[in-house]
Amino acid sequence: MKKIRLLQRISEAGVVAVLRGSTPEEVVEMAEQAISGGIKVIEVTMTVPFALQAIETLAKKYSSSAQDADKYAVIGVGTALDPETARAAILSGAEFVVGPALNPATVTLCHRYSVPVMPGVMTIAEIQQALELGVDIVKLFPGNLYSPATIKAIKGPLPQANIMPTGGVSLSNLAEWVKAGAVAVGIGSDLTAEAVKTRDYTQVAVKAAQYIAAYKAAKQ
Repeated sequence: MKKIRLLQRISEAGVVAVLRGSTPEEVVEMAEQAISGGIKVIEVTMTVPFALQAIETLAKKYSSSAQDADKYAVIGVGTALDPETARAAILSGAEFVVGPALNPATVTLCHRYSVPVMPGVMTIAEIQQALELGVDIVKLFPGNLYSPATIKAIKGPLPQANIMPTGGVSLSNLAEWVKAGAVAVGIGSDLTAEAVKTRDYTQVAVKAAQYIAAYKAAKQ
């Protein structure tokens, strides 16, 4: 039941913050600011040095079952290339797993522990394989190689596919992706670039609030 609830919360939230940084402390600060700005689903990528420390810190501070809005967030791991990485992240508190590509062994591992897994896909064949493996949401990646119309094209033969574009999603095109049928969107560098440049991480909260407002407007 927890897996179903998490999938529902990810789709209801609609926006996933994909966070990369040079230190775990930096990523934790980004995550806290994103959560403050209203993005309640956080993906910490394994490209971050000592990423598991950041996941553990955030998982201890925030809970997907918290009633207090200030303490509520869903913390997951990204760039999980293999089942070993996925398991380590789950043990550190990650509640969902995202990969840049479809790795069947990683999907099997996540199913074993009833953890939502969102592998990266680029083709109809990969999406079909993911569905056959029992994947609930696929990550269309890199999203900047596609247009929102791609989702409609995919849903022609595969209407049951839940698609989350990641990479290239911005405030200017978010509404197009949502209206095209995206179950959620992943936001990466556009959310954090200005903050990293200026070292003013409150800019992440400002940008997060803009994304949430844009998402809500697109859903109306």
